[in-house]
Amino acid sequence: MKEATGKWASRFEDCKLCEWKCGVNRLEAETGVCGAGMPEIAYCNLAEVLQSYSVTMLSCNFKCIYCNAYRLSQYPDSGWFYRGYVDPGELATEALRRIDSVEGRAMHVDKISFTGGEPAIHLPYIAAVIEETKKKIPGLGVGFATNGFMSKKTLQEIIELCSYVTFEIKAFNDDTHRAITGAPVEPVLRNAEYLIRKGKEKIRAFRTIVIPGINDTEIVEIAEFLVSIDPSVPLRIIPFRPNYILYYHPGPTKKRMDEIGDAVLKTGLEDVWWRGYYPVNASKRAIDISKNQKKLTSVTHRGARLGFAYSKLAGCITENRNCGECTMKLSCAVGLKEPWLLDD
Repeated sequence: MKEATGKWASRFEDCKLCEWKCGVNRLEAETGVCGAGMPEIAYCNLAEVLQSYSVTMLSCNFKCIYCNAYRLSQYPDSGWFYRGYVDPGELATEALRRIDSVEGRAMHVDKISFTGGEPAIHLPYIAAVIEETKKKIPGLGVGFATNGFMSKKTLQEIIELCSYVTFEIKAFNDDTHRAITGAPVEPVLRNAEYLIRKGKEKIRAFRTIVIPGINDTEIVEIAEFLVSIDPSVPLRIIPFRPNYILYYHPGPTKKRMDEIGDAVLKTGLEDVWWRGYYPVNASKRAIDISKNQKKLTSVTHRGARLGFAYSKLAGCITENRNCGECTMKLSCAVGLKEPWLLDD
């Protein structure tokens, strides 16, 4: 296995990439907290917002109770099947081909990015992919999204390898962090500080998910922590969507999101963004469209009119939703949108 996968694989013989430092031999199918053996891929896609070829890795060293990607983060325990192991050279060739495709050029894709799950637990593999891609495009950007629970050595390598890092802080107090993730918060805060002090130019954003009644009172504490290091670092405050173990737990209202955002601004943090909420009513824009769109006048059922309106907001170019006759049927523009974006 080691010869087949390259020198990078030796780092998995005594895996201490993350802060659990399990020391297992992943090449021999020993597994630690993350459950990962060889690095495996869930899927890859061109991400228009990030202008990136995005590689989503399987498995995670956290067990977050609200994870909206739990089928891949808790792999293999989730029992789902995904793409699996791909040789670094093969993945690099694929990424370069897609970046240079008609779609890639139209999206101005100029980077490859890694997310998950948690990509830090697969860093030697990722480094091999990056090395191969940069042989062809030396200036290719590299993005990395992480939960921050890695060893200091791993973080240092990430800072060196990557063009930008998105770093999530899920709670400030240790008991809350353990309740959400199953892991202590100290390594995350330690790494956040190190990233700011040693790799500030690589920070795309810190982000925190607001979970009402669980961590929503700690967002200001996270902001104060960041301010104490550098008030200019960016913080993005994202609303929780009911999912996984918290499937029946309510998301934040717009009022609560605004309260938190305003309070964070008062800490002195200079670059704060928050947006969205968990909607409890139909989209106002969709309702307006269903009432006013002239081409829907022949639709008599109110529910159908509203359904057509949602499809239009999601990118549908037709009014009657007859996909078989649509000129875009082979490249449909309709895609999943966060529900709160409908009313922007």
